[in-house]
Amino acid sequence: MVVSADPQSAKVGDSQLTDLEIVRETKKKIIQIKSRLQAARDHQKSYTDVRRKPLEFQVGDKVMLKMSPWKGVIRFSKQGKLNPRYIRTFKILAKVGTVAYRRKLPEQLSRVHSTFYVSNLKKFLSDKTQVTPLDKIHINDKLHFIEEPVEILDRQVKRLKQSHISIVKVRWNSRRGSEFTWECENQF
Repeated sequence: MVVSADPQSAKVGDSQLTDLEIVRETKKKIIQIKSRLQAARDHQKSYTDVRRKPLEFQVGDKVMLKMSPWKGVIRFSKQGKLNPRYIRTFKILAKVGTVAYRRKLPEQLSRVHSTFYVSNLKKFLSDKTQVTPLDKIHINDKLHFIEEPVEILDRQVKRLKQSHISIVKVRWNSRRGSEFTWECENQF
């Protein structure tokens, strides 16, 4: 745009960019934007690569299966921070693609697909404390864990200002084996 005190004295093309110059300027800007985007991608990738470890298994390796794909509904909205994370060991039968593996599953898990993504597997390192035996896991038709109360061990009444709350100590049959928790009596 030409700004002049006297519009009659300004001639066409004095300070205007030609079409060719506009195209060149636009191409320069696009190249600059692309190079900055690539630099940002490389920067983020360098942060991710520091934490990433390549997981690759061979046919016949023993691996454990992560429990999280089947967590289902968590009882009383409690999350188990100290819950076991993996189910017993399994042997890898075949590699499917670059990041998936097929494993042989027992009859209790026959309704579960036998191919798993690499992030759901962990190499078995002979640490028995990390593994939950399969016979202690009860799964319903919708592949949710069944945690059922076995018995009530104790009763107490807690006072909270003006009210009295009845609580019971319950022994549960859960995926971690026997577990004891205090629960409100009216939730049963």
